[in-house]
Amino acid sequence: MPARNIVSKKPIGLPTRGKTATNRLRRVDNFILLYEPSLLTRTDGLFQRSLFVDLGYGFDARTTLESAARFRLVNPNLPILGVEIDKDRVDAALPHADGITHFRLGGFNLPLQPAESVRLIRAFNVLRQYEEKDFAPAYEQIAQYVLPGGLMIEGTSNPFGSLWVANLARKKENGWIFEALVFSTNFRTGFDITDFQAVLPKNHIHHVIQGEPIYDFIEAWKRSAAETSPAKVFGTKQWFVAAAENLAAKGYKIDTHKKWLTKGWLIWNK
Repeated sequence: MPARNIVSKKPIGLPTRGKTATNRLRRVDNFILLYEPSLLTRTDGLFQRSLFVDLGYGFDARTTLESAARFRLVNPNLPILGVEIDKDRVDAALPHADGITHFRLGGFNLPLQPAESVRLIRAFNVLRQYEEKDFAPAYEQIAQYVLPGGLMIEGTSNPFGSLWVANLARKKENGWIFEALVFSTNFRTGFDITDFQAVLPKNHIHHVIQGEPIYDFIEAWKRSAAETSPAKVFGTKQWFVAAAENLAAKGYKIDTHKKWLTKGWLIWNK
């Protein structure tokens, strides 16, 4: 069980810009629903009362409420917590609270009640504003609240959510294991691999330089896209699939199942 599940008196972290858009994180939620729906429906042991946490939901409650509507299609009783470090944002969200939907003041030290724990946490467009040195401490702080087997999806999206990149981190007994790096596009802006560089998570965005794994990955993906460019005549989606399959053939652990690639999700397994 997490070591400290208490309501935070002094939130750890900094306020985000808070701006968002309707359905900005819809593709993030839809990814989770396809990737591991059982995480949302588990009722064994401590999962019986564990929460989905939307960390840093922004200037209004819309992302938390949108997620509640989606996730409760598979688990109508799923408890959900929206966390913000800005008191005014929390106060504005409170009219939307009910018995299983909560909004609380907090930061990386999550404001949980004593009997609560976390099964899934989403932190989008939060760590991008921090220094890279703050990345690992933030993850370590959050880890203590998440149940073993739980998941964090943490990353950055563009303003409308049409393009994003996220870490998938799995909680183990001794901390986080980075399970995958997920690249997402809805194809509306075409397919240009360099576009993903602007929304890389904090632990990668400053490492797109020679000698770094993320640099090698992106360069290999660019080569794969060039090598499969004739597929463009069949459409952007087909080109994206062909480039991913080519990248996998180069030795990268890419999930080549069509259910991911045809929907614009490239999963680089770690």
